[in-house]
Amino acid sequence: MSFERLLKPRSIAVFGGAQAQEVIRQSDRMGYKGEIWPVHPKKTEIMGRKVYRSVEDLPGSPDAAYVGVNRNLTIDIVRDLAARDAGGAVCYATGFIEAGEEGSKLQEQLLKASGDMPLVGPNCYGLLNYLSGAMLWPDQQGGRRVEKGVAIITMSSNVGFNLTMQRRGLPIAYMISLGNKLKFDLHDAINIFARQDRVTAIGLYLETMPDPKAFQDAVNVARELGKPIVAIKTGRSGVARKMVVSHTASLAGSDVLVSALFERLGVARVDSLEALMEALKVLHVLGPLNGGRIGAMSTSGGDLILLADAMGPGLTMPPLSEKVEQGLCATVHERVVAANPFDYQMFTWDDEERMAENFTAFLSEDFDVSLCLLDYPREDICDQSTWGGAERGFVRAARQTNTKGAVMATFSDTISESVAARLMKDGIALLAGIDAGIAGIQAAVDIGAAWGRPESPRLLTNVGQRRDGSVKVLDEAASKALLARCGVPVPPSKVVRNAREAAAAAEELGCPVVAKALGIAHKTDAGGVRLNLCTAGDVSAAVTEMSHLSESYLIEKMVDGVVAELIVGVARDEQFGPYLLIGGGGILVELMKDSRSLLLPVDREQVLNALGKLKCAPLFRGFRGRPRADLSAAVDAVLAIAAFVEKDPASIDELDVNPLMLLAEGRGVVAADALIRMRLP
Repeated sequence: MSFERLLKPRSIAVFGGAQAQEVIRQSDRMGYKGEIWPVHPKKTEIMGRKVYRSVEDLPGSPDAAYVGVNRNLTIDIVRDLAARDAGGAVCYATGFIEAGEEGSKLQEQLLKASGDMPLVGPNCYGLLNYLSGAMLWPDQQGGRRVEKGVAIITMSSNVGFNLTMQRRGLPIAYMISLGNKLKFDLHDAINIFARQDRVTAIGLYLETMPDPKAFQDAVNVARELGKPIVAIKTGRSGVARKMVVSHTASLAGSDVLVSALFERLGVARVDSLEALMEALKVLHVLGPLNGGRIGAMSTSGGDLILLADAMGPGLTMPPLSEKVEQGLCATVHERVVAANPFDYQMFTWDDEERMAENFTAFLSEDFDVSLCLLDYPREDICDQSTWGGAERGFVRAARQTNTKGAVMATFSDTISESVAARLMKDGIALLAGIDAGIAGIQAAVDIGAAWGRPESPRLLTNVGQRRDGSVKVLDEAASKALLARCGVPVPPSKVVRNAREAAAAAEELGCPVVAKALGIAHKTDAGGVRLNLCTAGDVSAAVTEMSHLSESYLIEKMVDGVVAELIVGVARDEQFGPYLLIGGGGILVELMKDSRSLLLPVDREQVLNALGKLKCAPLFRGFRGRPRADLSAAVDAVLAIAAFVEKDPASIDELDVNPLMLLAEGRGVVAADALIRMRLP
């Protein structure tokens, strides 16, 4: 199914009243050169155009149709359009799947009526094409015609409407509201926009993650074609997730797993619409960045302090090399300090030649991106002319040194679209606000880093989904035996039934040992664990004391020399299937909430990266003189667990190793406790 005719229509059929008239009005305002055919049962003329009575009366097969009528009539019109071999339709009407059982049945009828014809919606505003001026949109919109720009895909029509009203200088090539995604889903939109030569980057406003595997495939296509993607994903809070379900009749998706998916695929995630706009500007003008080494300059130390405070751990303002520092000292006023950040003050403020000379000396350092902080006076009552020296000097210096550059205002009120357009022609991005601008820079850095790594293998999602059989809970002994066969180290142990056998097991294993009651949950809380038992008599007494809890016990060798503890778990998600959870382990795991989620399959680099981001990571590196942990052995154990799940994804309902004890470097790791829930055929 091709959406090309709908995306770039040479003819548009418009059905309905006020919404249909707005499609015509906005297309006319944007200079659309194709034909527009209004269809109405009673009117003879709409906005200077002949009106047709039905689809059958149209002078040809329309490339695109905007259907702005009620839901029942929408189905009939779509059926007629499909029979006429139309290029596609946008369905504005609500009251389909989001309206309950009756609406769901109507949506099924709409799908059947559409046949092989592409369809956007229903329950959506539609599609804006700022390259040709085709406005398949039932409302006002604030965009301008562009030669190239970004594509924005949104799951909220009103958010899309708001984004068209941005005054930050972002050139938008396409805007689409997906609605109920009956035949045109998120991955379809990414695929088609990524293939457009005049699209530079893609922005997403997401409420759900419909198909993670299809999303991965589409993102990989965009990456191959050099089209970076930045996204804002809602539904972080419980209230927001409930609203998403109400709004879309779909799951919001696990927020941590969506973040894991974005990180895995190189989709930059931002937390605000402002950051989304700024990230898209950076990507449109500069593309992904090779690193986060920033050169920053301003006439104000205060601005630079605000900038420094806003930068996250992935961004730095490195000191100047001795060579660059000496060269800069030779050009600047004697009272100006040659450093990064560079407070160049006002001595040569409106002297373009001197500004260019100073900035060129500064930018001869090998920065990944350079920022010139400029807040412009408002255009209506102030004079911007004296800002030209600094602006043009920066443009010249960036061009001469081949540096990726951006002008950054401290907040959005001190920029204008005219300045943004002027700078963009010179290859300079204009960023509106320090916080949002830095978020945009960070997004470009994250994408650059991701594109420097090989593509991740396809997700396990939808492969071997949960079986319908019963669940068998393996006790700790059986769980550890299964893990040991998969290559996860476990302590030497014996399963016993009474105090006498326990004492004999202790003699055989060698003390100290630990005794555990088998077959009960939360053994420690129930008093079912005894540690550091140093004699056979101690073991016998411990099992006697626990005899009311269980009929069998695990006697195992006590592990000493522990440097750090991890939890390694496997859980299941309705959308993402089985996934790994790695975090700080032990009895405080729920309190500390120090964990990272990893989608399967995983590789060594992904596991190491996740471990390095834990709060407890300093323990792995020899915290306060303690030995370094055997991190390599920990990764081996995690990968062994992952391989166990990847081999038969349907069989594992839940897996929990807590703690995985990390010994000193070279001594390995030991799974000290484990629980597995198996899904039987």
